[in-house]
Amino acid sequence: MKGKLCFLTFCFFVPFLKAQITGKVIDASNKQPIIAAKIISSDGNKVKSDLEGNFKLNSLNFPVTIITSMLQFENDTVTVTGPGELIIILQAPTKDLGTVVVSAGRRKQAIEEVPVSMEIIRPQLIDNKGITDLEAAVDQTPGVFTMDGQVSIRGGSGFAYGTGSRVLLLWNGMPLLSGYAGDTQWNAIPMEQASQVEVMKGASSVLYGSGALNGVISLQEKEPSTKAETKVKLQYGLYDGPKRESMKWWGKDSAQRFNPMNQQIEVFRSQMFARYGYTLSTTLFHNDGYRQGENEYRGRVSGTVYFRPVKWERLKAGIGYNYQIQKTGNFLIWQSDSLGYTPSGGVDTSNAASTLTYNLGQRLFIDPYLKFIDKNNNKHQLKTRMYYAENTNINKPDQSNGAIIYFTDYQFQKQWDNGITLTSGLSNIYNVVFSNLFGDHNSNNAAAYTQYEHKLMKKLDLSAGFRVEHFIMDGRIGDSDFKFGKDSSAFTIPVYPILRAGLHYEIAKYTHFRISAGQGIRYPAVAERYTQTSVGALNIFPNATLTPEKGWAGEIGIKQGVKIGEWKGMFDAAWFINRYQNMIEFTFGFYNPPSIQLSTDPNDPGYINKWVGFRANNAEAAQISGFDLSFNSMGEIGNVEIISLIGYTYMNPISLNNDPQYLSTFSDTVSGMLKYRFRHLAKADIEVNYENYSVGISCRYNSNMANVDKVFEEPIAGDTYILPGLKEYRKIYNKGNLVFDARFAFKLNEKVRLSLIGNNILNTEYTSRPGDIQPPRNIAVQAQIKF
Repeated sequence: MKGKLCFLTFCFFVPFLKAQITGKVIDASNKQPIIAAKIISSDGNKVKSDLEGNFKLNSLNFPVTIITSMLQFENDTVTVTGPGELIIILQAPTKDLGTVVVSAGRRKQAIEEVPVSMEIIRPQLIDNKGITDLEAAVDQTPGVFTMDGQVSIRGGSGFAYGTGSRVLLLWNGMPLLSGYAGDTQWNAIPMEQASQVEVMKGASSVLYGSGALNGVISLQEKEPSTKAETKVKLQYGLYDGPKRESMKWWGKDSAQRFNPMNQQIEVFRSQMFARYGYTLSTTLFHNDGYRQGENEYRGRVSGTVYFRPVKWERLKAGIGYNYQIQKTGNFLIWQSDSLGYTPSGGVDTSNAASTLTYNLGQRLFIDPYLKFIDKNNNKHQLKTRMYYAENTNINKPDQSNGAIIYFTDYQFQKQWDNGITLTSGLSNIYNVVFSNLFGDHNSNNAAAYTQYEHKLMKKLDLSAGFRVEHFIMDGRIGDSDFKFGKDSSAFTIPVYPILRAGLHYEIAKYTHFRISAGQGIRYPAVAERYTQTSVGALNIFPNATLTPEKGWAGEIGIKQGVKIGEWKGMFDAAWFINRYQNMIEFTFGFYNPPSIQLSTDPNDPGYINKWVGFRANNAEAAQISGFDLSFNSMGEIGNVEIISLIGYTYMNPISLNNDPQYLSTFSDTVSGMLKYRFRHLAKADIEVNYENYSVGISCRYNSNMANVDKVFEEPIAGDTYILPGLKEYRKIYNKGNLVFDARFAFKLNEKVRLSLIGNNILNTEYTSRPGDIQPPRNIAVQAQIKF
């Protein structure tokens, strides 16, 4: 018999009483009820605990064995000899029982049962590597590459000038993309509050809508326990000099005499009481920047207040909040290949030729929510968010912009004892944009969704989902129209349908097969349609005729678990294919109105330099296929704890656009590869802990970027270059990048950990995109304190 026999009262000889077992399931750590625990009796009865943790079983024959289970808890087994009342106490595991994810099905699931590829970044990795914003954390993930604020999963995105993300960022299950540019505000995310970072690969629009065309990055806040938790992190870093002396802009003859530095202070506190709880965190960060003028100051306060009203035991409520203010310098284009850390036009922002801008930014989101379980054990959730983001361009006020997003999502979830789970909901996003750069605009995105999941024979999981979306911008309809046919007379509905399906099968213990396919859609961001600006020699033009991006993704994969003592690992292999149409890409060309003739006269309205530049166009049809290999592990072998996150991705990103005019913008016209992509991507991080010592090493590799916009390597008019020296630079440095990081830590005691962290320890010079040379070697010291 596993567990312990624990019951309070039994009635053996009362003939008029039904043979009923009633009970309650509670968490041993905080004495709170556990919701939706599975209770199965040996006579075939099955129930789940309700919002108060209560359950009822009708048993006719005694004794009966009752097994209680819940994800992230150890199972409890008890034998009952007669009807009565039980108190079942579930214990947290002494060792990790497995990885649980939420984002794949909007509910807790074991990661091996999810029919799509997922990677998990644990908070310990973020802390131990000294990562200061989410973009750098995500860049540790196998199959994922970050480029100048843009995230690409399996090659799904290229360089997009900071607008229009194909990967949706979620905080507590709600989207967090800006209303004006559709981009991710990486440094505004309170990573210190997150339980883990989940990266879901492939189209995920059925559950989450527009923006999830290429995948989802989801962070869920860790709820507090009855034991108060306080964490403090102090970090001080220093940039070393680059290998090439010409790149170094600081020194005794410069206004910046000493090496650029960065500092961070982070404080987190949480606690749960009987009827309410809270989390509270604050972060202060300063960075001189390794590129001249690109400094950053930011401060943030965030948290959540939790309520459980006395009168409504089945109700949980809360309100999250996050406010950040920041001042940043933004570097876009280098001065030259030998002055790669110096902005084009210099750091004097009064010079119209300077590409350096200073911005004052504010981010505020407020998240009220309700969770309710009705008398039939159905779950109801109402999540809302007001997200305000504003950027004030200090030296160019005419380029300032801001937006307010109002998000609402109602979700209903029902689980049956036969293994069926139904998740349905309604969501709405209303966006108000106010901008000096591209004008005032508004949009509304309404959707309804449902997902059906069925577990059969304890080994087979089937899932299918459906979503319809309606989108309107500035009163303009048509973006979400769906035609039943290709000709103009085809029957049309004003909502766009999206489908997905998946299957998981446990072939053997620790061996899991999966297959899935899903569609996706992304509506153009306001900035993509309406931006008109110039930065140095770089002109950007508007395109109000942009249409939504659409696509689908499919994969077949297998997971194989391994175990040596208390150490567990999981191999994963997946073959994938993604197809996209109407992909939005900034394309170089001449964008003069038909009424204006081009001219070489600088005083003429048609002067060629005024009308040449980039514009967002539906330029690309593409296919990306390849395979992923990964191995993740954690646990102890003897007295040594080993934690790893390792992966390799092969991609074949090819263009399906045969338009000669479009192909003429390629720097590589032979391979057929999409611009700003790689074929090979590898990531690895291994940490070894022994007693009070910890050593970690990580590396990141990508192969050469074969294809970029040809205009970056050639003059645009006369002898004017957007990126001077790029062609020569790529001949030397475009051979692939291999970067190593390392760290060492010592625990003074259970409360204090001291670390020495080195990033790019070999001081490799490498770029993420043309003209974007990455940081030189930087060293940081860190103290983590918990009490």
